[in-house]
Amino acid sequence: MDEETSQQGSDLLLATLSKQDLYDASVEDLKARIAALKAEIARCEEAIGDRADSRSAADKLFNL
Repeated sequence: MDEETSQQGSDLLLATLSKQDLYDASVEDLKARIAALKAEIARCEEAIGDRADSRSAADKLFNL
């Protein structure tokens, strides 16, 4: 799967999540959903940090 297709799938998943009806979900289901979303946020934040580290290393390499 190429990056553009992956991005489209991710956007579709986020759109689907935001449209799901939560009215009938139990408290436990909602807590599990929140935990999964927090884990995904942490994974995204880690990816951002990795990219910042890579960018910093590249800047140091090319700014000798």
